[in-house]
Amino acid sequence: QVQLVESGGGLVQPGGSLRLSCVASGFTFSWYYMTWVRQAPGKEPEWVSTIYIGRYQPKYADSVKGRFTISRDDANNTLYLQMNSLKPEDTAVYYCARGPPATVLESRDYWGQGVQVTVSS
Repeated sequence: QVQLVESGGGLVQPGGSLRLSCVASGFTFSWYYMTWVRQAPGKEPEWVSTIYIGRYQPKYADSVKGRFTISRDDANNTLYLQMNSLKPEDTAVYYCARGPPATVLESRDYWGQGVQVTVSS
């Protein structure tokens, strides 16, 4: 079955950096778009970034553009999210998910368990 396991979260001061990882199994990772989604307490899930297959450029939410970088290692079935210049408003549980944004936001069927990121001084 599809498994997505995130790691790398934690507590960081404003302006700091974190790198999230997501190890995938149970499907052919290289065949799929992969997406990061986040959810802050009391809020709806928010799309963060999607990485495609082939030559297409990754996409980012305006709120993270220029600060976050999504990447993938198809040889090791791993998705990454490098987060720089973190702000308190980036505090949320971050999930990796299989599929494009519309599919991911419709259903949690192919989401990981999530990892907490807290940005605070």
